[in-house]
Parts: sequence; structure tokens; C-alpha cells
Amino acid sequence: MNNSIVTEFMILGLTQKPELQRILFIVFLFMYLVAFLGNVLIVIAIIYNPTLHTPMYAFLLALAIVDIICTTSIIPKMLGTMLTSARSISYGSCMSQLFFFTWSLGAEMVLFTTMAYDRYVAICFPLRYRTIMNDHMCLALLSITMVIAVTNSWVHTGLILRLTFCGPNTIDHFFCEIPPLLSLSCSPIRINEVMVYVAITLAIGDFTLTCISYGFIIAAILRIRTAEGKRKAFSTCSSHLIVVSLYYSPVIYTYIRPAASYLFERDKVIAALYTLVTPTLNPIVYSF
Repeated sequence: MNNSIVTEFMILGLTQKPELQRILFIVFLFMYLVAFLGNVLIVIAIIYNPTLHTPMYAFLLALAIVDIICTTSIIPKMLGTMLTSARSISYGSCMSQLFFFTWSLGAEMVLFTTMAYDRYVAICFPLRYRTIMNDHMCLALLSITMVIAVTNSWVHTGLILRLTFCGPNTIDHFFCEIPPLLSLSCSPIRINEVMVYVAITLAIGDFTLTCISYGFIIAAILRIRTAEGKRKAFSTCSSHLIVVSLYYSPVIYTYIRPAASYLFERDKVIAALYTLVTPTLNPIVYSF
């Protein structure tokens, strides 16, 4: 139920300095195009190439779709506010943006863990890989990912919808995210913060499982006899871990703190890491 008196929000964006806005517009437009086109190419390549219809590429396809939805729900609006003075976003559009962002956030985290498990099985149990990661297991893992993502999104968006926004309506951010919205609420936000802590606890669990999977993978790599084989495997493993850490670390840092301690100037820059930087790196790291 919408208890809000506010009918629209004003989004300030990353900076109020005109000279910086022009530079940031070019940088973010370039990164968005790289992320969007890179992920679209992955989707097309996997769908139309029968040899890529395997569990590993099914998870990569899902990750590419999630990244497309994440960046497209946030970045075009942000670029628009940099170009024009139209910084307003309707209450409904803000809630829609929040829903798709929290959905992609939950989906991406679980997908990272799922992909790490897939690589763990492939490297540590190569002879049993096709038996363990069969079509039913792949579908089950993808279904679990989507259920967790949708549940995460409905819970947090639903709790935001219960809040009353009676003014001010200025969001010191470049999109509608949970912490800045909680700071604008005129009603108690305790239950929202509790559910955010629950979600972050689960995210830390996800990250731990991902690291454990890569730990087993590294142990298996150390048993490779050839130096060249070790080098290639370590290179791939380290690049995956860097991207995963670059995603989890700022998310956990942002959401593990109470809304009252949110520092807008610093934290909205940190938010750019998981809304644009990681979706830009994913096609490069996981594909090439």
C-alpha cells in the first residue's frame, strides 16, 4: 500500500559541478555502451550457438541478462539527469527502479555462487561433471536463483512502499536505492533495516561459499603438473575472484550500516562499482 504524500522525487546525481558532469557523462555513457553491447553479444552468441548450450554458458547467459536489466534500469535515467535539468522521477518510477535493482542485486550474487560451484565441479570432478551438472541440476539452480532474487526484490520494495514520504523529496544519489530512501522516510524504518541486515547476512554467506569453491579450485590447480597449465588456471581464477570481490565488497559495505550513517557523497560513488563497473567487467572476464 502506498502511504506516501510525496508524488515524485528529485535525483541530484553524482555531482552538482557542471564541468565534472560533462566528463562523467562521457565516461558513464562509454561504460554503459560497453556493458550493454558486451552482454547483448553474449546473449546472442549463446542462444544461437548450439555448442554453447551447456550449464556453464547457461549461467553466463543468465548473468548477462541480469547485467542488462541492472544497468538499463539505472544508467539511462542517470545520463538524462546529467544532460538536462529534468531531475524528477515519479514515485511509481522510483519504486520500479528499486524493484529491478534489488532483483538484479539478489540474482547476481546467487549467480556468482552458482557459477563458482559449476567451475568447482568441472575442475575437481571432471569425469563426473556431466552427471552432476545435468540439465535438471542446471534448471534447478537457475530456478532457485530467480526465486531468491524475486523474493529479495518483493520484500524490500514492499517494505519501502509501506513507508510514508512527507518531505523533503530530494534523493542525494543517482538512482532510487534503499539507504537514501530510508533517510527520507517520515515513518519508522526499523523493520526495513532488520530485513536489510538479514539480506546482507545471506550475501556474506554467498560470498563465503564462492570463496570456498575457489579455494577448492586453487587446491586442484596446485596439483596440475605443467607450469603453463598452472599459470593459465591461476590467471582465470584470480580474475574471477577480483570481479566477485569488486561486487560483493561495496554492496556489503553499503548495506551493513544503518541508514543514518550513510555518507551520500562517498557512498554513491561506491554504488557505481556494483551498478556499472562490475556489469562492464563481467563480459570481459567471464567470456574472453
